[in-house]
Amino acid sequence: MELKVYVDRLSQPSRAIVIFCKVNKIDFEEVGIELLKGQHLTPEFKEINPMGKVPAIVVDGKFKLFESHAILIFLASACPGVADHWYPADPYRRAEIHSILDWHHSNLRRGSAEFIQNTLVAPFFGRPLNPQAAVENEKVLSSSLTKIEALWLKESGQFLHGSSQPSIADLCLVCEIMQLEFLGETDRNRILGPFKKIQRWIEDTKNATNPYFDEVHQSIFAAKAKLQMPS
Repeated sequence: MELKVYVDRLSQPSRAIVIFCKVNKIDFEEVGIELLKGQHLTPEFKEINPMGKVPAIVVDGKFKLFESHAILIFLASACPGVADHWYPADPYRRAEIHSILDWHHSNLRRGSAEFIQNTLVAPFFGRPLNPQAAVENEKVLSSSLTKIEALWLKESGQFLHGSSQPSIADLCLVCEIMQLEFLGETDRNRILGPFKKIQRWIEDTKNATNPYFDEVHQSIFAAKAKLQMPS
């Protein structure tokens, strides 16, 4: 299978795809699409993803797929050698993963991504900051983190639903939360400080996917320094 992965490592779901491929030794070509340069809006890229968003993949030069959850499910199902814990064959465990992924985009992602947009990065995309909206975004984010701890990290395992190994849901959600690294230390600690289970889970997911997790997330710290965001 010839796999091209179109990503910007500043994008949370893009990082999840790249880490997944590297951890599972999936052979792929990474094609960089720089969001800050508007490369996702070009006619050439919209031939791959008409929605104009990353990530996207092309398989064998003809099969095109976008939406990170769909991509991860496809790769876990189509690529030989991917460990079962990422996307279990058991229909009950698989359904639990689907439930979390469906919840992710309208809750955790809506809170985290929009909070970062409205407090920090909107001007780089030609939009004004929106502190009023950011207040509401932070409420959604905090509510989402509370739900993760109460619903899916309440068992004895290291990962969601008490699992001893990570799934694609763990990877997606942790990469989402890592976007908070763009914040200054005070704001980041204010948001994540109360969530001790979340903090342990992030570290467990890092450890389960390193050295690739740290390698891929270097993009955040490099961009933060380049854009002169506060540390």
